[in-house]
Amino acid sequence: MVFCFTSSSVNSSAYTIYMGKDKYENEDVIKHGWPEDIWFHVDKLSSAHVYFQLHKGENIEDIPKEVLMDCAHLVKANTIEGCKMNNVNVVYTLWSHLKKTADMDLGQIGFHRQKDVKIVTVEKKVNEILSRLEKTKQRKNAEIMKRGMRKKSQIQEMKRREKEEMKKKREMDELRSYSSLMKVENMSSNQDGNDSDEFM
Repeated sequence: MVFCFTSSSVNSSAYTIYMGKDKYENEDVIKHGWPEDIWFHVDKLSSAHVYFQLHKGENIEDIPKEVLMDCAHLVKANTIEGCKMNNVNVVYTLWSHLKKTADMDLGQIGFHRQKDVKIVTVEKKVNEILSRLEKTKQRKNAEIMKRGMRKKSQIQEMKRREKEEMKKKREMDELRSYSSLMKVENMSSNQDGNDSDEFM
């Protein structure tokens, strides 16, 4: 089970943000990520793990500032030490850049390459952000939710592929019909023995 929040900006559709509260839920968040998920954690401190899925066609540079700050405030507010501090650094990266090895504790994570990790600083707690997010808070089963989202995504992808295949098939059928028309054996002219310009 994880907490879900809704975040949005003026220029984008809403994002659903997932957050684990303890190390078991954090492990759940780590396990059920997708490659296009963006993951957040307070730098060098123990904190909740937060992530959300990018919209189709987006990359890490496209995250709206409001959504970025919502995620950063959530992880800062959910760390024992960091919640009392100012100028807290929050690291974020694509889920696919996370590195999890068998010797790591529950909720512990590393990175494949440090250069893929970005940092945003939360100067101080902004109560308005946390109050707004709190109003959207829900408790849900992450695995079931992600499975449902994945299934929906797979169905959409399957429909898209079927559409493409049908289009290719139509194009091939059209090409074949033109090809058969253009074969020499199917062509005739007034020079052939079958046709004559003579009148009886």
